[in-house]
Amino acid sequence: MENLTTEAFKTKVFDYAANKEWKFSGTKPCVVDFYADWCGPCKMLSPVLAKLAEKHAGKVDVYKVNTEQEQELSAVFGIQSIPTLLFIPLNGKPAMARGVLPEEALDKIMTQLEAGETING
Repeated sequence: MENLTTEAFKTKVFDYAANKEWKFSGTKPCVVDFYADWCGPCKMLSPVLAKLAEKHAGKVDVYKVNTEQEQELSAVFGIQSIPTLLFIPLNGKPAMARGVLPEEALDKIMTQLEAGETING
């Protein structure tokens, strides 16, 4: 799992300053976790995401965005509650989920991303 700054997000995921329409910059599907250090549910989700990032290593990238430090990025995606997960397929539009999802559900979504499927938010 890699922490992303706004600038790194623009390079690795989506340069929203240069593109009005969604245009994924990555080479593998990814999951972006919008979190804050003070958030209890975020702390519960983090080890689950770390485990699944290992399981899906090389096939699905997992990124973390600290909403306190990256307020512009959080505003662009309308993040109002955390944790919020952004599921980004290689092709197609991203899907968003708010709150903590069970490990089995996250694993299934990551497997779908690996298979090239889009996720319905």
